[in-house]
Amino acid sequence: MRQNTSIDVYKETMDVWEGAEAIGGSGKTYRRDARDLAQQLRAETLEAIHIPSREDEAARDYLRAREDVRLELKKTKQRLHRFLLRHGYVYDSTRYWTLRHDRWLRSLGFDRLMLKETFDEYYFMMKGLTEKLRLMEKRIEEIALSEAYAERVQRLRCLKGIDYLTAVSIVSEVGDFRRFWNAEAFMAYLRVVPREFSSGHKRRQGGITKTGNTRLRNLLIESSWHYRYKSAPSKRLTERREGQSAEIIAYADKAMGRLQGKFFRLILKGKTPQAAVTAVARELAGFVW
Repeated sequence: MRQNTSIDVYKETMDVWEGAEAIGGSGKTYRRDARDLAQQLRAETLEAIHIPSREDEAARDYLRAREDVRLELKKTKQRLHRFLLRHGYVYDSTRYWTLRHDRWLRSLGFDRLMLKETFDEYYFMMKGLTEKLRLMEKRIEEIALSEAYAERVQRLRCLKGIDYLTAVSIVSEVGDFRRFWNAEAFMAYLRVVPREFSSGHKRRQGGITKTGNTRLRNLLIESSWHYRYKSAPSKRLTERREGQSAEIIAYADKAMGRLQGKFFRLILKGKTPQAAVTAVARELAGFVW
């Protein structure tokens, strides 16, 4: 099949958009856009977009469903906590949702049947969501070990702070990393780069733009909190690296040393922990790429 020339693209685009113009629209805009597409095709400046596979889409939707369950569990815990405070039930510690806290919850007594029924609704809803979240996380581990994801996920798990959930999310959301020319392009995709307010010889940067792929950005920022401690690879991290090549492990160790050092240097310069972690997340995205 012969490739479309710029003239073919122009004609086909105009045929489609002239039909749209018939039901209302700007013909001037359609013609201009068709001409621009034809010119970019001739100059070979058009770039192909990434179309995710059906498997990636399914995994991505499952991960997002898991996030919805996690948020619902968080809200249910908050509702239960506020309910107890309204009726004078105050826990004697700030460590909530532990085994000790659960024993305290089950020991509570209520002087009204309706209060007991309300408590049971919140409590058993929380328990059900907790169990559902556990099962979903187990399923995510199975997805990570499947043939389509195992190799890439195991490599990403060599990095400190990245385990099954974050690794599968990165692989399924990004798909083909080759569509990013360099690490800076991947950082820009996640929008962990600062805003620019520059003019002439003056350069001024602001906070991150917080656009782009919000889910991946939040996951990488959560992972970056692990770099606030300077330490050697933990036993769990060492186990995750089993079976990987010495080159990948050395690369992960290089990332760990650089990112831990970056966090402490920024703290010594007076940056807040949140700002330091965001900067670490930006470089972590580069190592992921």
